[in-house]
Amino acid sequence: MALDTSPEKPAPVRAVAQAIGGWIDRLGAIWVEGQVTQISRRQGMSTAFLTLRDSLADVSVTVTANRALLDSLVTPVVEGASIVVHGKPTYYAARGSLSLQAREVRMVGLGELLARIARTRRLLAAEGLFAAERKRPLPFLPGAVGLVTSQGSAAEKDVVEVSRRRWPAVRIVASYSAMQGVHCTREVIEALQRLEADADVDVIVVARGGGSVEDLLPFSDEGLVRAVSALRTPVVSAIGHESDDPLLDLVADWRAATPTDAAKRVVPDVAEEAQRTMQLRERGRRALLGRISAERQLVTSLRSRPVLADPRGGLGERSREVEALRERGGRAVRHRVDRAADDLDHRIARVRALSPLSTLRRGYAVVTGPDGTALTDPAGLGPGTSVDIRVASGRITADVTSTSTEESPDA
Repeated sequence: MALDTSPEKPAPVRAVAQAIGGWIDRLGAIWVEGQVTQISRRQGMSTAFLTLRDSLADVSVTVTANRALLDSLVTPVVEGASIVVHGKPTYYAARGSLSLQAREVRMVGLGELLARIARTRRLLAAEGLFAAERKRPLPFLPGAVGLVTSQGSAAEKDVVEVSRRRWPAVRIVASYSAMQGVHCTREVIEALQRLEADADVDVIVVARGGGSVEDLLPFSDEGLVRAVSALRTPVVSAIGHESDDPLLDLVADWRAATPTDAAKRVVPDVAEEAQRTMQLRERGRRALLGRISAERQLVTSLRSRPVLADPRGGLGERSREVEALRERGGRAVRHRVDRAADDLDHRIARVRALSPLSTLRRGYAVVTGPDGTALTDPAGLGPGTSVDIRVASGRITADVTSTSTEESPDA
């Protein structure tokens, strides 16, 4: 229950300690996993004291265990070992400290550790953290190379020496951390975050030499894998040897077999690049000279053709062809005009033959009455009627003196 306190009615220390002890006592026995960072076995005492530390966070708890319980284990408990403790949290009011009274201690064996790593691998793979499409390309020539390793290690020496031998101007930004032990995972994550915050770092190399499976366990920690996956800067994993397979290798953008291999992959070789540049320049020069030579041959071939050797040589022949065509065209036009003129004369002759004037010229005449109509019958014309006679060359006005009717030859 909560303590009822006030400035006028404060609770004594013993009451607070008793309340805390009561709250903690309500937890009951629990299973706890961690790494042993310290063991204290005092001479003549039946109780041993261990410090159990979290593998990722900077948190630890004291464990009290019966000495006989620890001695009964097949594998002795040593500093750095991973154990699982079944115990009851206890608060010691006299010292104001919390400890875990161990009832059972189990060593986390290699087989169990590997099984846990396999389960973690399947979990992270299902989330897509190892997918190929998440891999980021490494820069061709990084402005600065971030290096996460332990200070003064052989891995640091290999990466720095190989990188500077390949490209002397390369800048190495080292962020040191423990590369094994209980602090390894946390310190590596902090080192990665420091390099991620540096805008000049274009790629990060996590390098460590070879080691046992237990030494490489921190690099399969789920927290470290997720931290690397969240980075924006490309990461190269150079942990252990080629046969080692920590989960960091799967989430990294590039896996190197060794720290030396990582340096070769991240930093280009200035001699090789200079040689490649010279080869490309030579290939370009040869290609350009070949193209110029081909164009020269083409120009020479064009100049050797008759039409270009003597441009006016073909004009005479073409002018004669044009003149012949003009002559043919003139003859065709004249022939067409002559035929059209003959046809016109024929048509005019036919029209003239059909003209009434032609009939009049043969001695015929057209007689019209007073009303101007042509007369075909003398009936109705009395003596003295004035008529108009149309002949080929003019008109005659006459008065009728008499008329007679003749029977038509066709009757």
